[in-house]
Amino acid sequence: MTGPSVESGGGRDPESVSRFVERFAAQLVEAGVPRMPARVFAALLSSDTGTLTSAELGELLRISPAAVSGAVRYLSQVHLVSREREPGSRRERYRVHSDQWYEALTSREAIIKRWEDALREGIASLGPDTPAGRRLTDTLEFFEFIEEDVAGIMERWRRHRAQALDRD
Repeated sequence: MTGPSVESGGGRDPESVSRFVERFAAQLVEAGVPRMPARVFAALLSSDTGTLTSAELGELLRISPAAVSGAVRYLSQVHLVSREREPGSRRERYRVHSDQWYEALTSREAIIKRWEDALREGIASLGPDTPAGRRLTDTLEFFEFIEEDVAGIMERWRRHRAQALDRD
């Protein structure tokens, strides 16, 4: 990406920042995040303020307002960004929070609970002793196991984060 940089302060090299955004976005894509949301998320993450407008994202990533809108919609649904209205303006800013991973993982817990409920219903419908029922039972046990670990991990993260903030 060449041309004007939205955030060029602090001795930033716009080309280096652009390479980071594209490399990190590529890693997110490999993990299953759609390409445009991955690029928008990486751009927001690399912003000093953690916020950018649609126009700034469009300029930075050289994408259309529609592409920004679709990406932000996706990122909002998975709790990685939030929308904020600028005071006295109709313009929105999109924000990535320092605890975005915590929020995203926490929202997954509700999804996993719904999957577990659906799996229980499937096991009852298919019969627990059928090959499909056993497969669903294994899947349910996996989600229950993960859910326990995630809850413990999140509690340890909260304690770790609180200690880290006390040191700063």
